[in-house]
Formats: sequence, C-alpha cells, structure tokens
Amino acid sequence: MTTSPSARAERLVNLVLCLLSTRQYLSAERIRATVPGYADVASDEAFFRMFERDKAELRELGVPLETGRSSLAEPVDGYRIARGDYELPDIDLAPDEATAVALAARLWDSPAMAGAARTALQKLRAAGIAVDPDAASAVQPRLRATEAAFSPLLAASRAGRVVTFSHRAHPAAEARTRTVEPWGVVSWRGRWYLVGHDRDRDDVRCFRLSRIGDDVRAVGARGAVTVPPDVDLVALVAASAGPPPATGRARIRLAPGRAAGLRRSAHPDPGGDPDVVEIDLSRVDTAARWVAGHGPDAVVLDPPELRDAVVALFRGSLTAGLDTPDPVDAGSAR
Repeated sequence: MTTSPSARAERLVNLVLCLLSTRQYLSAERIRATVPGYADVASDEAFFRMFERDKAELRELGVPLETGRSSLAEPVDGYRIARGDYELPDIDLAPDEATAVALAARLWDSPAMAGAARTALQKLRAAGIAVDPDAASAVQPRLRATEAAFSPLLAASRAGRVVTFSHRAHPAAEARTRTVEPWGVVSWRGRWYLVGHDRDRDDVRCFRLSRIGDDVRAVGARGAVTVPPDVDLVALVAASAGPPPATGRARIRLAPGRAAGLRRSAHPDPGGDPDVVEIDLSRVDTAARWVAGHGPDAVVLDPPELRDAVVALFRGSLTAGLDTPDPVDAGSAR
C-alpha cells in the first residue's frame, strides 16, 4: 500500500492529537480503530509496520511518546503523549522561519483537513476514553478557507486529476469555463489561490478561489497531472498578485489650473500649497496609472516607490511607441 506524503502527514497529526487527548495509555489496536489513516490498512502485519514507522518518526521529531499500561489488568502496553513534556516554551523565530510555520498552519487550517481530527476525538469519546477538551488547541485551525472550491480543488491536486470550473477574471466579468492541471492550492495575503497549467491558455496560471464557481469537477484518471520539479507555488502566486498594498498617502505637485480630476479627489496640502495634493494609497500600481494618466501635469513628490512606478510607466509607453496611460477611476486608488 503506497501512502502519499500528505496522507502520512495527516495521519501523524491525527495520531499526535489522539495521544494528546487522553491520559490513558492506548493500545495499538485501539489506535488502529480510532486514528484516521490506519483503518484502511489491508492486514495486521502491514498496520504494525506502518505504526512502527510512525512511532519512530514521531520520536525523531522530538515528540515525547510514552509506553506503559493504565492498570495492571491491561494485557499489552499502550501509548500516550504527556502534554507537559510536549508543550514548548516560548520560541523566538526569525522572519523566514515564522513565515514557513505560518504557511504550514494555513494548510492544516482547512475544514477538510481538520475533519479527520474531529472524527478521531469522537471515536475516543465513543470508546469511553476520557478526552482532554483543551488538548486539541495545539493543532486547532486558526484560519478558515470558506470558498466552496477549496475542498474539491485540494482533493484534485492531491490526486493528480485535471479539473474544470467556471471562473471570472474579475467580479463583473462573464464566467468562462477553464480546464486546468492543478499543481496545488496556496494562501497569499489572506486569499486562497489555485496554481496550475491552464490548458485553454497553454500556460501557467493562478486563480483566486473566490472567483471560481461552485461547479468544480475532476475529470480524467488519477495521477494524470505531473507537478514540475522544484516549482515554487507561493512565488508564482506572489508574482501573479502583483506588488503588496501600499499604506499612507502620496504627495503630488500639480500644474497650476490643471489635473482637475486629481484635485477633486485628493486631500489639500497640509502646508497650504494650492498646487500640492495628497491621495490615499491602496496599491502603488493602481495609483501610478492614475497619476501617469495626467502626463506632465502631475509630479509625484513622495513616496519614492510611487514616483519610480510612474516613471516606469512613461518609459514603457515610450518604448512601445504608445501614448501615456489613460487615467483610471480615482476610487480604485483610494
């Protein structure tokens, strides 16, 4: 029986949760009947091999797995995790380490992934085992993936199956059917994205899940999709999503009597200069298009990243032999 890395990780998390949730020692047979991932093992021999590997892996990871018996009447040894030994002291993480932990937590944080853990606790209670109600807090979901497309897309990417779904390029656009070879589902800046090869465009694409309909359908055989080696899904989404949101305000000098659209939508200069205005920033790229649309009548004083973005737009227009960018709706930059 071949087990995928994601299925093994889920089984190990469920095993830890099970052993944390009771002060009793649980026998291997009881663990087999309780923890999702063991029940489907074909034979006793295969189960015990899998269980031995899982115990060894948990110990290698530093999980304090104890062996003993809850009473002298118990015929075989059981297993548990002493919560006091399992909990960690306060840890200081470097920024890159904290980012890695956050990404791992987001994946476990979906209803689909947490459902198996809840089932394990229900089985423990049904078997008459005292369950610590606070033990699950260490692996309790912190961030929810509420989009209806999340579970079927995650399942299809894990199974290596092609998916079809309706998608809107933006909220007001017409929905179009897309056929995608899914590589994975990742979170970026509080939103979930599907990354994969779009067969309709014959290119790599990222799709925001909130713009995917509830008609996701997996087609074709399992294992038909091959994820390219060393592909960085988060980097692909980051590049597709564009620059991060800006904060604060930008100061802009306007030509006397010109750029009426900017004047109407902007804030007056705190210093009283009638030809200097301030605009609220939400995205540098959107604000840059708005300012650049006014040509030489608007000059960015601050911040430098907005000024650089406007200059880049002018240079791109000159290189392409185009006119300066059209003004965009003021409300989108605020």
